[in-house]
Amino acid sequence: MTANEKVVAPKDPEIQDAQFFAAIGYLSFLCFVPLVLKKENKFALFHGKQALVLFILELAAAILKVVPALGDLVFTLAFVVLGILSLIGIVKVLMGERWEIPVIHEIAERITF
Repeated sequence: MTANEKVVAPKDPEIQDAQFFAAIGYLSFLCFVPLVLKKENKFALFHGKQALVLFILELAAAILKVVPALGDLVFTLAFVVLGILSLIGIVKVLMGERWEIPVIHEIAERITF
């Protein structure tokens, strides 16, 4: 083996089985896909719950948009922040990692099915 070669560890079968579903879960209302189709898979459930909290926050920001002036600012800021968190979540899923999103993870852990 040369110095430029990387040793790649085999992926966990549970993660491989749920990676696609967990990744699309971070796309807005598709958060229900891993929660319904892969509810026995801990990896998919972990990311699905976080995605559900992000989706609820997106809905709350959309509802606040009806408030004049302040609503537009809150919606725009929330759209950017939640979009970035969702994008990072997708990347972490594709890397096979469990990333605990600050604050969001604590809320997501309280969700039971």
